Amino acid sequence: MSFFTSLAHQYIDGEWKPGSGSWDIIDFNPYNGEKLAAITVASVAEIDQAYRAAERAQVPWGESNPYARRLVFERALRVVEDREDEIAGTIVAELGGTRLKAAFELHLAKEFLREAIQLSLRPEGRILPSPVDGKENRVYRLPVGVVGVISPFNFPFLLSLKSVAPALALGNAVVLKPHQNTPICGGSLVAKVFEDAGLPPGVLNVVITDIAEIGDALLEHPVPAVISFTGSDKVGQHVATVCAQNFKRAVLELGGNSALIVLDDADIDYAVDAAVFSRFVHQGQVCMAANRILLDRSVEKEFTDKFVAKVRTLKVGDPADPATHIGPLISSSQADAVTAVVDQTVAAGATALLRGSTVGNLVSPTVLTGLAADSPVLAQEIFGPVALLVPFDGEDEAVRIANDTPYGLSGAVHTGDVERGVRIARRIRTGMIHINDGTVHDEPIVPFGGEKHSGSGRLNGESMIEAFTTQKWISVQYGRSRFPF
Repeated sequence: MSFFTSLAHQYIDGEWKPGSGSWDIIDFNPYNGEKLAAITVASVAEIDQAYRAAERAQVPWGESNPYARRLVFERALRVVEDREDEIAGTIVAELGGTRLKAAFELHLAKEFLREAIQLSLRPEGRILPSPVDGKENRVYRLPVGVVGVISPFNFPFLLSLKSVAPALALGNAVVLKPHQNTPICGGSLVAKVFEDAGLPPGVLNVVITDIAEIGDALLEHPVPAVISFTGSDKVGQHVATVCAQNFKRAVLELGGNSALIVLDDADIDYAVDAAVFSRFVHQGQVCMAANRILLDRSVEKEFTDKFVAKVRTLKVGDPADPATHIGPLISSSQADAVTAVVDQTVAAGATALLRGSTVGNLVSPTVLTGLAADSPVLAQEIFGPVALLVPFDGEDEAVRIANDTPYGLSGAVHTGDVERGVRIARRIRTGMIHINDGTVHDEPIVPFGGEKHSGSGRLNGESMIEAFTTQKWISVQYGRSRFPF
């Protein structure tokens, strides 16, 4: 795979170079085990080099005309459009994404680049009144300086761009660390797009490494003012703690345990379609996935029969095959973990309406019902193709069950009465929820983020300005102040 080999380097201060760490990250195709690339990890020294390069480059970049900055994002969009097939193939090979998933990820990536073009011009200053005669209060909206971005393995190209592009558009420099399972899609490929789009050297740097090599150096370094992290709540809690200790702002987009609620007046066939997609898209490795499907008892049997029948039609196999719905999980450890959760839950008394098998990293769908109210699986995020069907009696119980989780990211309510759905949605403690739709959605200008263990802060639209800029008050005294001494 010469394409992977050509990008198997660190990208620091505009140069592609090997890391100086003590070991190599081996990039594997999760479907067939093919070795895609070997990348020597970045050391603490390279972390420092990347942040110092960003610190130097940010000053002229942040002072540049925003109309000139936006040209970079226009060119980056054209680069992605011109290389769409190549990028899609990389997503399929490196993370086992199906062709449908790759197209979905690329569509959103292009939308976020389009939004970054506009975002360059969005920050506005203000002049506020003063109780002091002759004083003018100016409030400037300025870049924070340097942003550290840590991206996950499930949608690596999109979720790297989602923080990197707006941070850059708003005048910051960035150091990006992709997940070690997706170093190309989440890191090197993003750097290549912006390099070819004419981004000045040092404004974006990519370090491919692991905590085993660098510890908390990426978080503790004195240069970055903001850390944008997307990943698990366990790691996110550590990121938040280290950032707080070092007086850094943390933007955290973490895990979920979303509920898709089907009320007694729902369109059952449509709800089944929404639930199957929401649970099994990208093998269930999606933070917004519908972990729990809550069913009014009056529609439980009809929904369950149709849901299981549709899930049986999903094709599991080679993600490069356009007919495949479910490809491999990202790694053998993830496949083993999902399999163990299913085994433990069934052993505890749950009924498997459909019991998937595990072959290598391919995990076929499982549908479980008959879960005890205190079953541990109901409170956790399952990053795999496992659906939990839970009956309820009445709206109040549906809301109680939906809220009975440490997470609060996404959700959905299916009903024939939109306003009834909205009333229920307002009672569910989650950052995002959708009426008569799936749970997996992202759009460039709506606030994206979660409550509770699902994160803090928001991304997208105006929230990007809050995340990656700061406000500065400069007062001007046109008269003469009177001082008491």
